[in-house]
Amino acid sequence: MALIDNAVYVQGFRTADPADLAETYRVMRGRGGMAWIGLYRPTDEEVRSIAEEFSLHPLAVEDALKGHQRAKLERYGETLVVVLRPAQYVDDAERVDFGELHVFIGRDFVVTIRHAESPDLAGVRRRLEASPELLAMGPEAVLYAILDEVVDQYGPVVAGLENDIDEIEDQLFDGTETVSRRIYELAREVIGFQRATQPLIGMLEGLLRGSEKYEVDDELQRYLRDVLDHALRIADRTGVFRSVLENALTVEATLVAQRQNDEMRRMTELNLAQNEEVKKISSWAAILFAPTLVSGIYGMNFARMPELGWSAGYPLSLALMVAVCAVLWGVFRRKRWL
Repeated sequence: MALIDNAVYVQGFRTADPADLAETYRVMRGRGGMAWIGLYRPTDEEVRSIAEEFSLHPLAVEDALKGHQRAKLERYGETLVVVLRPAQYVDDAERVDFGELHVFIGRDFVVTIRHAESPDLAGVRRRLEASPELLAMGPEAVLYAILDEVVDQYGPVVAGLENDIDEIEDQLFDGTETVSRRIYELAREVIGFQRATQPLIGMLEGLLRGSEKYEVDDELQRYLRDVLDHALRIADRTGVFRSVLENALTVEATLVAQRQNDEMRRMTELNLAQNEEVKKISSWAAILFAPTLVSGIYGMNFARMPELGWSAGYPLSLALMVAVCAVLWGVFRRKRWL
């Protein structure tokens, strides 16, 4: 059901609960009260009915039907159109879920069109109905209460992001392999949150600048300034989050490069050690190869071989083998292979 709540208020008190939009228009005109119509993902027909009754601008109606709008405040004649991006933090997924709320404010009506579950406008309505003196200030009081609710819901989001950033700072020097991805994904959520919250400052400042022209109650102006203060604090903290994450990415890149350099240095040292071992093995293999070659030749048992009949041939061959080994050992020693 698109029509979530629908009421007519007179002097801050709920005086009627019309069953449909047509009855709402009739009762509102008959009693001279304020209509507050709450819609959730309405049909085109419902939105166009409201647009025709309250003379809403076609561009604002088109935005409300299509959705996916940025946070903004626009005025079309006597109608104020506000688009808000409420947010909720999903801790398990470390993700910020954004909703979309269109608010149409006129002299005697408030129309809210939600494209997501949040914010809880039923709670906003209950709080205002419990304060008739505030609700009697008119549609601007409803807008204030909605803005206050949206900004209040940003508080848990800020706390969730801050907690995750603290965890990332702890993981930076632990060598966690997935920390780079986590930093990047969290930075993306912070940027999205910043895009939703930053326009609120200009919107609230614009409302306060026009408060005298549109005869906004002084008390209500103080309430709006309080919401502005909260929005400024949230924007400041979000800006700090973004800076911290950018610095964390830089630190992580530096640490990764350092770890890669350390690994390359370790591999180089290992290769050098292996090369030294190969040199030693090759040197001893060459030294042992010389006597093996000589003894192998004389071990072939041919009848005609040099010095077979010479009595000094055997010791001479041994001396030759020792001499060749000594020369090779000296050469390799000089080259620092041994």
